[in-house]
Amino acid sequence: MMLLAELMEELPENLARQVFTHASWSERREDSYTRLAFLGDSVLALAVTAHLYPRLEAERFGAGRLTKIRAQAVSGASCRAVAERLELPERLRRAAPAGVRQSAAALLETERVLASVIEAVIGACYLHAGYEHTAEAVVEAFAPEIDSALENPVDFKSALQELLARRGAHVSYQVTAEEGPPHARLYTVRAIVDGREIGSGSGRSKKHAEQEAARAAVERLTSERPGGGSS
Repeated sequence: MMLLAELMEELPENLARQVFTHASWSERREDSYTRLAFLGDSVLALAVTAHLYPRLEAERFGAGRLTKIRAQAVSGASCRAVAERLELPERLRRAAPAGVRQSAAALLETERVLASVIEAVIGACYLHAGYEHTAEAVVEAFAPEIDSALENPVDFKSALQELLARRGAHVSYQVTAEEGPPHARLYTVRAIVDGREIGSGSGRSKKHAEQEAARAAVERLTSERPGGGSS
């Protein structure tokens, strides 16, 4: 069992309940995982940064490159992968109130929700077990994503620009939503080409949201076949 799973099982009832409560399932927003996810996002970033920093030589890995590697390692897609390995979708389904379980099924499969829940797990573990134990568990849980970011670093905005340059097209980014209080803002951005949305993404900063939108656009463009069909 992963260390993070063990820490999660040790959470006191009040924290465990909050981790698996979506904001739409409670009349009080503070009873949901939103605040824990905000805390966990910071703990996750620090744990991965502290792991990478002493292991990567300064001559090759400046601040900019470290930032991109970390962003890839803790991206929405990475968080979703870890959440699925921890079987969080099933935990969420069981926690959903009986009256909303059917409508909640699609919601609980989204990258945005699963990323927020794994961040909430990390935030709750930090409050209960402290930083050192939680950071160790986080680095173990995200090890495949960290290794992938080191071996195959991807700047999705640059990758998208390169794809579009071959087509003589240009991308722009538009913020479509800002949710949450100032200390826990969540941005949604869409990537637009020729007036058409080709990707959308969310993040706790505009830059992170742009990277997520670019990632979605790259995945869409690279899966398209000539003529718009499949062979």
